[in-house]
Amino acid sequence: MTQANTVSIVIVGGGTAGWMTAAALGHFLDRGFSVRLIESEDIGTIGVGEATIPQIRMFNQALGIDEDAFIQATQASFKLGIEFVDWLRPGTRYMHAFGDVGRPVGLCAFQHYWSRGKRAGFAGGTGDYCLNELAAYAGKMHRGPALTAQTVPQMPHAYHFDAGLYAAFLRRFAEARGVIRTEGLIEAVLRHGETGDVTAVQLRSGEVVAGNLFIDCSGLRALVIGEALGSGYEDWSHWLPCDRALAVPSERVADFTPYTRSTAHDAGWQWRIPLQHRTGNGRVYCSSFISDEAAADSLLAHLDAPALADPRPIRFTTGRRAQAWKHNVIAVGLSSGFLEPLESTSIHLIQSAISRILAFLPGRSIAPAERAEYNRQTAFEMERIRDFIVLHYTLNERDEPFWRHLRDMVLPGSLAERIELFRQSGHIFREGTELFSEVAWFQVMAGQGIVPRTSHAMAEAIPEADLKAYLDTINALYTREMGRYPAHADYIARHCAAQPQRIGAAA
Repeated sequence: MTQANTVSIVIVGGGTAGWMTAAALGHFLDRGFSVRLIESEDIGTIGVGEATIPQIRMFNQALGIDEDAFIQATQASFKLGIEFVDWLRPGTRYMHAFGDVGRPVGLCAFQHYWSRGKRAGFAGGTGDYCLNELAAYAGKMHRGPALTAQTVPQMPHAYHFDAGLYAAFLRRFAEARGVIRTEGLIEAVLRHGETGDVTAVQLRSGEVVAGNLFIDCSGLRALVIGEALGSGYEDWSHWLPCDRALAVPSERVADFTPYTRSTAHDAGWQWRIPLQHRTGNGRVYCSSFISDEAAADSLLAHLDAPALADPRPIRFTTGRRAQAWKHNVIAVGLSSGFLEPLESTSIHLIQSAISRILAFLPGRSIAPAERAEYNRQTAFEMERIRDFIVLHYTLNERDEPFWRHLRDMVLPGSLAERIELFRQSGHIFREGTELFSEVAWFQVMAGQGIVPRTSHAMAEAIPEADLKAYLDTINALYTREMGRYPAHADYIARHCAAQPQRIGAAA
Protein backbone atom coordinates (compact mmCIF):
# COMPACT_ATOMS: atom_id res chain seq x y z
CA MET A 1 0.00 0.00 0.00
CA THR A 2 1.38 3.41 -0.91
CA GLN A 3 2.13 6.12 1.63
CA ALA A 4 -0.67 8.21 0.15
CA ASN A 5 -3.18 5.53 1.15
CA THR A 6 -1.81 5.13 4.67
CA VAL A 7 -3.96 6.37 7.56
CA SER A 8 -1.69 8.46 9.75
CA ILE A 9 -2.44 8.38 13.49
CA VAL A 10 -0.83 11.05 15.67
CA ILE A 11 -0.82 10.60 19.45
CA VAL A 12 -0.44 13.89 21.32
CA GLY A 13 1.25 13.23 24.65
CA GLY A 14 3.09 10.33 26.25
CA GLY A 15 2.80 9.06 29.81
CA THR A 16 0.73 6.01 30.58
CA ALA A 17 -2.15 6.99 28.28
CA GLY A 18 0.04 7.83 25.31
CA TRP A 19 2.26 4.80 25.46
CA MET A 20 -0.54 2.34 26.20
CA THR A 21 -2.28 3.68 23.11
CA ALA A 22 0.90 3.57 21.03
CA ALA A 23 1.73 0.03 22.15
CA ALA A 24 -1.74 -1.27 21.28
CA LEU A 25 -1.93 0.47 17.90
CA GLY A 26 1.61 -0.56 17.04
CA HIS A 27 0.81 -4.16 17.92
CA PHE A 28 -2.59 -4.53 16.26
CA LEU A 29 -2.29 -2.20 13.25
CA ASP A 30 0.12 -2.99 10.48
CA ARG A 31 -0.58 -2.37 6.83
CA GLY A 32 -2.39 0.81 6.01
CA PHE A 33 -1.58 2.65 9.26
CA SER A 34 1.30 4.66 10.65
CA VAL A 35 1.54 5.69 14.31
CA ARG A 36 3.51 8.66 15.63
CA LEU A 37 3.65 9.91 19.23
CA ILE A 38 4.65 13.46 20.16
CA GLU A 39 5.77 14.21 23.69
CA SER A 40 8.12 16.54 25.52
CA GLU A 41 10.42 15.64 28.37
CA ASP A 42 9.75 19.14 29.71
CA ILE A 43 6.16 18.18 30.58
CA GLY A 44 5.59 15.98 33.61
CA THR A 45 2.82 13.43 34.06
CA ILE A 46 0.29 12.95 36.86
CA GLY A 47 1.39 9.41 37.64
CA VAL A 48 -1.06 8.60 40.47
CA GLY A 49 -2.55 5.58 38.74
CA GLU A 50 -0.21 2.99 40.22
CA ALA A 51 -2.99 0.67 41.37
CA THR A 52 -5.00 -1.29 38.81
CA ILE A 53 -7.89 -3.73 38.46
CA PRO A 54 -7.69 -7.22 36.89
CA GLN A 55 -8.60 -6.02 33.38
CA ILE A 56 -5.01 -4.74 32.98
CA ARG A 57 -3.95 -8.37 32.69
CA MET A 58 -6.07 -8.75 29.54
CA PHE A 59 -4.38 -5.72 28.02
CA ASN A 60 -0.89 -7.07 28.68
CA GLN A 61 -1.84 -10.57 27.54
CA ALA A 62 -3.33 -9.22 24.31
CA LEU A 63 0.01 -7.59 23.56
CA GLY A 64 1.85 -10.82 24.35
CA ILE A 65 3.67 -9.31 27.34
CA ASP A 66 5.17 -11.82 29.75
CA GLU A 67 3.71 -11.20 33.21
CA ASP A 68 6.87 -11.79 35.22
CA ALA A 69 8.95 -9.61 32.89
CA PHE A 70 6.39 -6.83 33.23
CA ILE A 71 6.41 -7.11 37.05
CA GLN A 72 10.19 -6.97 37.17
CA ALA A 73 10.39 -3.99 34.79
CA THR A 74 7.78 -1.93 36.65
CA GLN A 75 8.73 -2.82 40.26
CA ALA A 76 5.23 -4.19 40.62
CA SER A 77 3.52 -6.07 43.41
CA PHE A 78 0.30 -8.06 43.31
CA LYS A 79 -3.09 -6.66 44.21
CA LEU A 80 -6.03 -8.76 45.39
CA GLY A 81 -8.39 -5.92 46.32
CA ILE A 82 -8.82 -2.53 47.99
CA GLU A 83 -9.23 -2.07 51.73
CA PHE A 84 -11.44 0.78 52.97
CA VAL A 85 -10.55 1.95 56.45
CA ASP A 86 -12.84 4.27 58.47
CA TRP A 87 -15.19 4.91 55.53
CA LEU A 88 -18.37 3.86 57.29
CA ARG A 89 -17.20 5.40 60.56
CA PRO A 90 -13.88 5.51 62.46
CA GLY A 91 -12.79 2.05 63.56
CA THR A 92 -14.40 0.15 60.67
CA ARG A 93 -12.84 -1.54 57.69
CA TYR A 94 -13.89 -3.72 54.79
CA MET A 95 -12.46 -4.81 51.44
CA HIS A 96 -13.63 -4.64 47.86
CA ALA A 97 -11.79 -7.79 46.82
CA PHE A 98 -11.52 -9.15 43.31
CA GLY A 99 -13.30 -12.36 42.43
CA ASP A 100 -16.35 -14.07 43.82
CA VAL A 101 -17.91 -13.75 47.24
CA GLY A 102 -19.49 -17.05 48.26
CA ARG A 103 -21.33 -19.11 45.70
CA PRO A 104 -24.80 -18.85 44.20
CA VAL A 105 -27.20 -21.72 44.75
CA GLY A 106 -29.54 -22.35 41.86
CA LEU A 107 -30.97 -19.09 40.59
CA CYS A 108 -30.31 -17.23 43.82
CA ALA A 109 -27.26 -14.97 44.19
CA PHE A 110 -25.06 -15.35 47.27
CA GLN A 111 -25.94 -11.99 48.80
CA HIS A 112 -29.43 -13.27 49.55
CA TYR A 113 -28.10 -16.14 51.65
CA TRP A 114 -25.62 -13.83 53.31
CA SER A 115 -28.21 -11.19 54.17
CA ARG A 116 -30.53 -13.76 55.72
CA GLY A 117 -27.64 -15.12 57.79
CA LYS A 118 -26.64 -11.59 58.76
CA ARG A 119 -30.12 -10.76 60.00
CA ALA A 120 -30.14 -14.04 61.94
CA GLY A 121 -26.85 -13.10 63.57
CA PHE A 122 -24.53 -15.89 62.40
CA ALA A 123 -23.11 -14.63 59.06
CA GLY A 124 -19.75 -12.88 59.10
CA GLY A 125 -18.54 -10.07 56.87
CA THR A 126 -18.45 -10.57 53.13
CA GLY A 127 -14.72 -11.24 53.35
CA ASP A 128 -15.29 -14.43 55.33
CA TYR A 129 -16.61 -15.95 52.10
CA CYS A 130 -14.08 -14.46 49.64
CA LEU A 131 -10.80 -16.25 48.87
CA ASN A 132 -9.14 -13.04 47.67
CA GLU A 133 -9.91 -11.17 50.87
CA LEU A 134 -8.81 -14.01 53.14
CA ALA A 135 -5.51 -14.26 51.25
CA ALA A 136 -5.05 -10.48 51.15
CA TYR A 137 -5.39 -10.00 54.89
CA ALA A 138 -3.12 -13.00 55.52
CA GLY A 139 -0.51 -11.46 53.19
CA LYS A 140 -0.58 -14.48 50.85
CA MET A 141 -0.31 -14.80 47.06
CA HIS A 142 -0.91 -17.53 44.49
CA ARG A 143 -1.52 -17.76 40.76
CA GLY A 144 -3.19 -20.63 38.97
CA PRO A 145 -5.59 -23.42 39.93
CA ALA A 146 -6.54 -24.07 43.53
CA LEU A 147 -4.27 -26.35 45.56
CA THR A 148 -6.83 -28.09 47.75
CA ALA A 149 -10.10 -28.64 45.86
CA GLN A 150 -11.45 -28.16 42.36
CA THR A 151 -14.48 -26.37 43.78
CA VAL A 152 -12.28 -23.53 45.05
CA PRO A 153 -12.00 -20.68 42.50
CA GLN A 154 -8.80 -19.17 41.21
CA MET A 155 -7.82 -15.80 42.62
CA PRO A 156 -8.04 -12.95 40.11
CA HIS A 157 -5.34 -10.35 40.62
CA ALA A 158 -4.15 -6.99 39.44
CA TYR A 159 -0.99 -4.99 40.19
CA HIS A 160 0.54 -2.05 41.94
CA PHE A 161 3.25 -0.66 39.66
CA ASP A 162 5.34 2.38 38.90
CA ALA A 163 3.42 4.20 36.17
CA GLY A 164 6.56 5.92 34.87
CA LEU A 165 8.36 2.60 34.50
CA TYR A 166 5.29 1.12 32.79
CA ALA A 167 5.24 3.96 30.26
CA ALA A 168 8.96 3.42 29.58
CA PHE A 169 8.38 -0.33 29.22
CA LEU A 170 5.58 0.26 26.70
CA ARG A 171 7.63 2.84 24.83
CA ARG A 172 10.29 0.21 24.12
CA PHE A 173 7.54 -2.21 23.11
CA ALA A 174 5.85 0.31 20.80
CA GLU A 175 9.01 1.57 19.11
CA ALA A 176 10.01 -2.03 18.37
CA ARG A 177 6.73 -2.28 16.44
CA GLY A 178 7.20 0.75 14.28
CA VAL A 179 5.78 3.59 16.39
CA ILE A 180 7.76 6.80 15.80
CA ARG A 181 8.39 9.08 18.76
CA THR A 182 8.93 12.80 18.24
CA GLU A 183 10.30 15.01 20.98
CA GLY A 184 8.75 18.46 21.00
CA LEU A 185 6.28 20.95 22.40
CA ILE A 186 3.13 21.66 20.42
CA GLU A 187 2.53 25.35 19.79
CA ALA A 188 -0.40 25.29 17.38
CA VAL A 189 -3.19 23.00 16.25
CA LEU A 190 -4.03 23.43 12.55
CA ARG A 191 -7.58 22.81 11.30
CA HIS A 192 -9.31 22.43 7.98
CA GLY A 193 -11.11 25.62 7.01
CA GLU A 194 -14.32 23.90 5.94
CA THR A 195 -14.67 20.67 7.94
CA GLY A 196 -13.04 21.86 11.17
CA ASP A 197 -11.02 18.65 11.36
CA VAL A 198 -7.49 18.84 12.70
CA THR A 199 -5.01 18.54 9.85
CA ALA A 200 -1.73 18.90 11.72
CA VAL A 201 0.04 20.12 14.83
CA GLN A 202 2.94 22.55 14.71
CA LEU A 203 5.87 22.09 17.08
CA ARG A 204 7.97 24.81 18.69
CA SER A 205 10.80 23.70 16.42
CA GLY A 206 8.66 24.69 13.41
CA GLU A 207 8.02 21.13 12.30
CA VAL A 208 4.47 20.43 11.15
CA VAL A 209 3.16 16.93 11.87
CA ALA A 210 0.14 16.04 9.71
CA GLY A 211 -2.32 13.25 10.42
CA ASN A 212 -5.72 11.77 9.63
CA LEU A 213 -6.64 10.81 13.20
CA PHE A 214 -5.39 12.53 16.36
CA ILE A 215 -5.52 10.93 19.79
CA ASP A 216 -5.31 13.45 22.62
CA CYS A 217 -3.30 12.03 25.54
CA SER A 218 -2.24 15.45 26.83
CA GLY A 219 -3.73 14.94 30.29
CA LEU A 220 -5.85 17.41 32.19
CA ARG A 221 -4.86 20.19 29.79
CA ALA A 222 -6.73 18.48 26.92
CA LEU A 223 -4.65 20.44 24.42
CA VAL A 224 -6.45 19.29 21.27
CA ILE A 225 -9.91 18.04 22.29
CA GLY A 226 -10.48 20.85 24.78
CA GLU A 227 -8.37 23.89 23.95
CA ALA A 228 -8.43 23.58 20.17
CA LEU A 229 -11.78 21.91 19.48
CA GLY A 230 -13.72 23.24 22.44
CA SER A 231 -15.32 20.01 23.56
CA GLY A 232 -17.07 21.02 26.77
CA TYR A 233 -16.72 19.51 30.21
CA GLU A 234 -19.50 18.01 32.33
CA ASP A 235 -18.71 18.97 35.94
CA TRP A 236 -19.53 16.31 38.57
CA SER A 237 -18.09 18.14 41.57
CA HIS A 238 -21.58 18.49 43.12
CA TRP A 239 -21.44 14.70 43.65
CA LEU A 240 -17.67 14.31 44.04
CA PRO A 241 -16.42 17.57 45.59
CA CYS A 242 -12.80 16.56 46.14
CA ASP A 243 -10.76 18.82 43.87
CA ARG A 244 -7.14 18.37 44.90
CA ALA A 245 -4.61 15.66 45.59
CA LEU A 246 -1.09 15.37 46.95
CA ALA A 247 1.17 12.49 45.91
CA VAL A 248 4.37 11.44 47.69
CA PRO A 249 6.54 8.31 47.61
CA SER A 250 7.88 6.79 50.80
CA GLU A 251 10.30 4.03 51.64
CA ARG A 252 9.17 0.44 51.27
CA VAL A 253 7.62 -0.93 54.45
CA ALA A 254 7.75 -4.39 55.98
CA ASP A 255 3.95 -4.61 55.75
CA PHE A 256 4.13 -5.51 52.06
CA THR A 257 0.42 -6.04 51.53
CA PRO A 258 -1.11 -7.55 48.38
CA TYR A 259 -3.87 -4.93 48.44
CA THR A 260 -4.35 -1.19 48.17
CA ARG A 261 -5.39 0.70 51.30
CA SER A 262 -7.75 3.67 51.25
CA THR A 263 -8.19 5.44 54.58
CA ALA A 264 -10.91 8.04 55.11
CA HIS A 265 -9.93 11.32 56.79
CA ASP A 266 -11.86 14.38 57.88
CA ALA A 267 -12.10 15.97 54.40
CA GLY A 268 -11.11 13.22 51.98
CA TRP A 269 -9.01 10.07 51.97
CA GLN A 270 -5.46 8.74 51.70
CA TRP A 271 -4.11 5.97 49.50
CA ARG A 272 -1.29 3.53 50.21
CA ILE A 273 0.16 1.43 47.37
CA PRO A 274 3.09 -0.93 48.12
CA LEU A 275 5.60 -1.50 45.31
CA GLN A 276 8.83 -3.50 45.35
CA HIS A 277 11.07 -0.46 45.68
CA ARG A 278 8.88 2.07 47.49
CA THR A 279 5.36 2.84 48.67
CA GLY A 280 3.08 5.20 46.78
CA ASN A 281 0.98 7.52 48.95
CA GLY A 282 -1.45 10.32 48.33
CA ARG A 283 -4.17 12.42 49.85
CA VAL A 284 -7.36 13.31 47.93
CA TYR A 285 -9.29 16.16 49.54
CA CYS A 286 -11.79 18.97 49.12
CA SER A 287 -10.26 22.44 49.39
CA SER A 288 -13.56 23.84 50.69
CA PHE A 289 -13.15 21.82 53.89
CA ILE A 290 -9.37 21.71 54.48
CA SER A 291 -6.39 23.88 53.51
CA ASP A 292 -3.55 22.67 51.31
CA GLU A 293 -1.13 23.02 54.21
CA ALA A 294 -3.29 21.00 56.61
CA ALA A 295 -3.80 18.29 53.97
CA ALA A 296 -0.06 18.03 53.37
CA ASP A 297 0.66 17.85 57.10
CA SER A 298 -1.94 15.12 57.53
CA LEU A 299 -0.58 13.13 54.59
CA LEU A 300 2.97 13.16 55.93
CA ALA A 301 1.82 12.41 59.47
CA HIS A 302 0.04 9.26 58.33
CA LEU A 303 2.88 7.72 56.27
CA ASP A 304 4.11 4.29 57.34
CA ALA A 305 7.72 5.14 56.41
CA PRO A 306 9.84 8.26 55.72
CA ALA A 307 8.93 10.26 52.63
CA LEU A 308 11.33 10.21 49.69
CA ALA A 309 10.24 13.58 48.25
CA ASP A 310 8.00 16.54 48.93
CA PRO A 311 4.27 16.06 48.27
CA ARG A 312 3.37 16.94 44.67
CA PRO A 313 0.11 18.88 44.24
CA ILE A 314 -2.55 18.03 41.65
CA ARG A 315 -5.69 20.06 40.99
CA PHE A 316 -8.68 18.65 39.16
CA THR A 317 -12.40 18.89 38.56
CA THR A 318 -14.22 15.58 38.58
CA GLY A 319 -16.26 15.04 35.44
CA ARG A 320 -16.05 14.01 31.81
CA ARG A 321 -15.52 15.55 28.41
CA ALA A 322 -18.85 16.32 26.72
CA GLN A 323 -17.54 14.67 23.55
CA ALA A 324 -14.62 12.30 23.93
CA TRP A 325 -14.54 12.01 20.13
CA LYS A 326 -15.00 15.27 18.26
CA HIS A 327 -14.18 15.76 14.57
CA ASN A 328 -11.14 13.54 13.99
CA VAL A 329 -9.81 13.77 17.56
CA ILE A 330 -10.34 11.17 20.30
CA ALA A 331 -9.45 11.88 23.93
CA VAL A 332 -7.80 9.08 25.91
CA GLY A 333 -6.91 9.26 29.59
CA LEU A 334 -7.28 12.42 31.65
CA SER A 335 -8.07 14.53 28.58
CA SER A 336 -11.40 12.65 28.43
CA GLY A 337 -12.28 13.28 32.07
CA PHE A 338 -11.19 12.75 35.65
CA LEU A 339 -12.48 10.35 38.28
CA GLU A 340 -10.53 10.23 41.52
CA PRO A 341 -8.50 7.01 41.88
CA LEU A 342 -10.59 5.55 44.71
CA GLU A 343 -11.35 2.35 42.78
CA SER A 344 -8.20 2.32 40.62
CA THR A 345 -10.09 2.98 37.40
CA SER A 346 -7.76 5.52 35.74
CA ILE A 347 -5.69 3.02 33.79
CA HIS A 348 -8.74 0.91 33.01
CA LEU A 349 -10.42 3.92 31.38
CA ILE A 350 -7.36 4.29 29.15
CA GLN A 351 -7.58 0.60 28.28
CA SER A 352 -11.30 0.67 27.49
CA ALA A 353 -10.90 3.78 25.30
CA ILE A 354 -8.19 1.97 23.32
CA SER A 355 -10.50 -1.03 22.91
CA ARG A 356 -13.24 1.22 21.53
CA ILE A 357 -10.81 2.92 19.14
CA LEU A 358 -9.75 -0.47 17.79
CA ALA A 359 -13.38 -1.58 17.53
CA PHE A 360 -14.38 1.52 15.52
CA LEU A 361 -10.96 1.89 13.85
CA PRO A 362 -11.49 5.28 12.22
CA GLY A 363 -10.02 5.67 8.75
CA ARG A 364 -9.90 8.65 6.42
CA SER A 365 -13.66 9.10 6.58
CA ILE A 366 -15.61 9.16 9.83
CA ALA A 367 -19.38 8.73 10.00
CA PRO A 368 -21.20 10.94 12.52
CA ALA A 369 -23.03 7.82 13.77
CA GLU A 370 -19.69 6.27 14.72
CA ARG A 371 -18.74 9.29 16.81
CA ALA A 372 -22.15 9.37 18.45
CA GLU A 373 -22.01 5.71 19.46
CA TYR A 374 -18.43 5.99 20.72
CA ASN A 375 -19.41 9.00 22.83
CA ARG A 376 -22.50 7.21 24.15
CA GLN A 377 -20.46 4.21 25.26
CA THR A 378 -17.82 6.43 26.86
CA ALA A 379 -20.41 8.48 28.76
CA PHE A 380 -22.22 5.37 29.99
CA GLU A 381 -19.02 3.80 31.27
CA MET A 382 -17.87 6.90 33.13
CA GLU A 383 -21.30 7.63 34.62
CA ARG A 384 -21.58 4.12 36.07
CA ILE A 385 -18.05 4.32 37.53
CA ARG A 386 -18.97 7.74 38.93
CA ASP A 387 -21.99 6.20 40.67
CA PHE A 388 -19.82 3.46 42.16
CA ILE A 389 -17.38 6.00 43.60
CA VAL A 390 -20.17 8.21 44.97
CA LEU A 391 -21.58 5.09 46.69
CA HIS A 392 -18.56 4.95 49.02
CA TYR A 393 -19.02 8.56 50.07
CA THR A 394 -22.76 8.85 50.56
CA LEU A 395 -23.22 5.72 52.72
CA ASN A 396 -21.30 6.97 55.73
CA GLU A 397 -21.94 7.53 59.43
CA ARG A 398 -19.09 9.97 60.04
CA ASP A 399 -19.70 13.29 61.80
CA GLU A 400 -17.38 15.77 60.03
CA PRO A 401 -18.93 18.55 57.89
CA PHE A 402 -17.45 17.08 54.69
CA TRP A 403 -19.01 13.67 55.32
CA ARG A 404 -22.35 15.06 56.47
CA HIS A 405 -22.52 17.03 53.23
CA LEU A 406 -21.96 13.87 51.19
CA ARG A 407 -24.47 11.88 53.20
CA ASP A 408 -27.18 14.49 52.66
CA MET A 409 -26.61 15.31 48.97
CA VAL A 410 -29.10 14.46 46.22
CA LEU A 411 -27.75 11.40 44.39
CA PRO A 412 -27.81 10.61 40.68
CA GLY A 413 -31.10 8.85 40.02
CA SER A 414 -29.35 5.73 38.72
CA LEU A 415 -27.44 5.37 42.01
CA ALA A 416 -30.34 6.17 44.34
CA GLU A 417 -32.47 3.50 42.67
CA ARG A 418 -29.74 0.87 42.94
CA ILE A 419 -29.14 1.54 46.63
CA GLU A 420 -32.85 1.39 47.44
CA LEU A 421 -33.33 -1.86 45.51
CA PHE A 422 -30.53 -3.53 47.46
CA ARG A 423 -31.68 -2.07 50.78
CA GLN A 424 -35.21 -3.41 50.33
CA SER A 425 -34.63 -6.78 48.65
CA GLY A 426 -30.91 -7.57 48.24
CA HIS A 427 -31.23 -7.48 44.45
CA ILE A 428 -28.42 -6.09 42.29
CA PHE A 429 -28.66 -6.03 38.51
CA ARG A 430 -25.74 -5.14 36.27
CA GLU A 431 -26.67 -2.92 33.37
CA GLY A 432 -25.19 -3.55 29.94
CA THR A 433 -21.43 -3.21 29.77
CA GLU A 434 -20.89 -1.32 33.03
CA LEU A 435 -17.54 -2.06 34.63
CA PHE A 436 -18.33 -3.14 38.17
CA SER A 437 -20.04 -6.46 38.77
CA GLU A 438 -22.91 -7.33 41.08
CA VAL A 439 -20.36 -8.76 43.52
CA ALA A 440 -18.44 -5.47 43.61
CA TRP A 441 -21.60 -3.50 44.39
CA PHE A 442 -22.55 -6.08 47.03
CA GLN A 443 -19.21 -5.77 48.83
CA VAL A 444 -19.28 -1.99 49.00
CA MET A 445 -22.93 -1.64 49.97
CA ALA A 446 -22.52 -4.27 52.67
CA GLY A 447 -19.23 -2.75 53.80
CA GLN A 448 -20.89 0.65 54.05
CA GLY A 449 -23.48 -0.75 56.41
CA ILE A 450 -26.47 -1.94 54.37
CA VAL A 451 -28.07 -5.26 55.29
CA PRO A 452 -31.07 -5.90 53.01
CA ARG A 453 -34.44 -6.05 54.75
CA THR A 454 -35.50 -9.21 52.92
CA SER A 455 -33.90 -11.99 50.90
CA HIS A 456 -34.87 -13.95 47.82
CA ALA A 457 -37.59 -16.53 48.51
CA MET A 458 -35.18 -19.39 47.75
CA ALA A 459 -32.83 -18.19 50.47
CA GLU A 460 -35.67 -17.82 52.93
CA ALA A 461 -36.81 -21.42 52.29
CA ILE A 462 -33.57 -23.08 53.49
CA PRO A 463 -33.60 -24.29 57.12
CA GLU A 464 -31.48 -22.00 59.27
CA ALA A 465 -29.14 -24.79 60.37
CA ASP A 466 -28.47 -25.73 56.73
CA LEU A 467 -27.82 -22.09 55.84
CA LYS A 468 -25.28 -21.73 58.64
CA ALA A 469 -23.56 -24.96 57.61
CA TYR A 470 -23.42 -23.73 54.00
CA LEU A 471 -21.77 -20.45 55.02
CA ASP A 472 -19.36 -22.16 57.40
CA THR A 473 -18.32 -24.66 54.73
CA ILE A 474 -17.42 -21.89 52.26
CA ASN A 475 -15.30 -20.15 54.87
CA ALA A 476 -13.57 -23.39 55.84
CA LEU A 477 -12.79 -24.30 52.23
CA TYR A 478 -11.29 -20.90 51.46
CA THR A 479 -9.39 -20.69 54.74
CA ARG A 480 -7.82 -24.09 54.12
CA GLU A 481 -6.89 -23.11 50.55
CA MET A 482 -5.40 -19.78 51.57
CA GLY A 483 -3.32 -21.51 54.23
CA ARG A 484 -1.37 -23.31 51.50
CA TYR A 485 -0.23 -20.10 49.81
CA PRO A 486 3.20 -18.49 50.37
CA ALA A 487 3.65 -14.97 51.69
CA HIS A 488 3.28 -12.19 49.12
CA ALA A 489 6.88 -11.00 49.51
CA ASP A 490 8.22 -14.56 49.25
CA TYR A 491 6.14 -15.21 46.15
CA ILE A 492 7.58 -12.16 44.39
CA ALA A 493 11.11 -13.03 45.48
CA ARG A 494 10.68 -16.51 44.00
CA HIS A 495 9.04 -15.58 40.69
CA CYS A 496 9.41 -11.95 39.63
CA ALA A 497 11.62 -9.79 41.84
CA ALA A 498 13.25 -6.76 40.26
CA GLN A 499 17.04 -6.70 40.24
CA PRO A 500 18.53 -5.26 43.46
CA GLN A 501 20.46 -2.56 41.60
CA ARG A 502 17.23 -1.37 39.96
CA ILE A 503 15.56 -1.14 43.35
CA GLY A 504 18.41 0.95 44.74
CA ALA A 505 18.56 3.20 41.69
CA ALA A 506 14.81 3.78 41.63
CA ALA A 507 14.62 4.51 45.34
